[in-house]
Amino acid sequence: MLSIDISGHQAAAKNLPTPRLIIDGSDRTEGSGGVYEHVNSSTGLVQAEIPLAGAREVDEAVRAARRAFDGGWGSMRPSKRRALLTRFANLIVDHGEDFAQIAPLENGIPISAFRNGHFPIIEEWVSYYAGWADKISGDVLAAYSGEEHFEYTIPEPYGVVAHIITWNAPAMSLALKIPACLAAGNTVVIKPSEMTPWSAIRWTELAKEAGIPDGVLNVVTGDATAGEALVAHRGVDKITFTGGPATAQRIMRMAAERLTPLTFELGGKGPNLLFEDADLPASIAHGAMMCMGGTGQGCANPTRLLVAEAIYDEVVEGVKSTLAGLVTGDPLDPATGLGPVINEAARERILATVNEAASEGWGKLVQGGSRIGTVGNFIEPTLFIDTDNTSPIAQKEIFGPVLVMMPFRDEAEAIALANDSDYGLTAWVQTRDVTRMTRIVTKLRAGNVMVNPGPNTVSCANSAFGGVGMSGFGREGGKAGLEEFLRPKGVSVSRYIQHFGAAPEPS
Repeated sequence: MLSIDISGHQAAAKNLPTPRLIIDGSDRTEGSGGVYEHVNSSTGLVQAEIPLAGAREVDEAVRAARRAFDGGWGSMRPSKRRALLTRFANLIVDHGEDFAQIAPLENGIPISAFRNGHFPIIEEWVSYYAGWADKISGDVLAAYSGEEHFEYTIPEPYGVVAHIITWNAPAMSLALKIPACLAAGNTVVIKPSEMTPWSAIRWTELAKEAGIPDGVLNVVTGDATAGEALVAHRGVDKITFTGGPATAQRIMRMAAERLTPLTFELGGKGPNLLFEDADLPASIAHGAMMCMGGTGQGCANPTRLLVAEAIYDEVVEGVKSTLAGLVTGDPLDPATGLGPVINEAARERILATVNEAASEGWGKLVQGGSRIGTVGNFIEPTLFIDTDNTSPIAQKEIFGPVLVMMPFRDEAEAIALANDSDYGLTAWVQTRDVTRMTRIVTKLRAGNVMVNPGPNTVSCANSAFGGVGMSGFGREGGKAGLEEFLRPKGVSVSRYIQHFGAAPEPS
């Protein structure tokens, strides 16, 4: 039976950072965008009033970021920037438990899932990019136009970068974006979701403690109004966004007015191809558990499990058993595996999708599908088998604890089913056959392919992460992620001017 310690949540909420905007190092507990009542997703009770930025505060934040960039951050000696970012990274690592305590109250992530899953990734990312700050370099080029020129490139920061981050994993989203952006020499305006403001606030508090100058990081919590003001602002040099395709399309239309460069990390409907030669116990556990990460609210989750016909029934039973054993409960309890979904609207949307899928015969509902209890936004881990891959439940991102399964006859059909999607963020292959693996990974339409249970690319700080199609464009992670925040300037120097001060008179 589900039990929520409401008094425990209320006591824990007293330790949350004060909800506020942070602009040029100054706190703003009011915003012209009004107030958002934050409801705890576990208790269903109002937890705090969040001040919302309007166009006025967005303008002030962008101007502050510009002053900080022009005032020295953009031209700071790389070794000094590295030292500041290293101190910042160390503070984030040292205060990991702060973020772990925030997560269950902010969006319902179980505290154990954050400690064991999210934070190790955050730690890797912030430390990795701190080390890049003094290792950025351009290229010396062969003189294509002849001996009389010396040519090279200078990688330069964009300037002010708008970061519009997602609510489902805000601390991780910050780690995927901010360290690389700062290492490249840019300044930042963060617009966290009004549903998840505290991670960004704590992040910026630690930046100030690390000695990062005021204005380098600014936080404007807000809704769509603040987001639109930020996207449209003439002082923004680049926009990076994590979220859904519909919002990305609106951002793209607005950004087109000024041709503002964009990086999009969007949704996914990740296929997980399970072949008969795989390590079945490990692959079954992986297929069930990875889909349910973040209570299914993860763009990189493998939400379509495609299984070879010969082992299909065995895998169905294994997945059912695994899902039945998951502990759904209070996210403050370290024993909890799955917490609530983000809010009541998400809960009702997910359940309506499940009910429609069952009634329309898009697949056979064999596990879960119902709300748990009457308090909060808890949903049973849900499994559909024999799913029609063309149906909405297999094509649309549900963003909830719902896994769909379907059989395939052979490798060709598995690849065809996997690629039959508008999304292309992640894909998974479970096989012991190295030849098959190398053959399949080149045919899957996805930005990231993981083979067999183990770390995924988002957990590897030196690997590029991003999608194709409706999953977006651009990359986060590794050198590719750093280069998203740099633009090369080509320089061509006359050898005559270089050596003699002036070109010789023509004969």
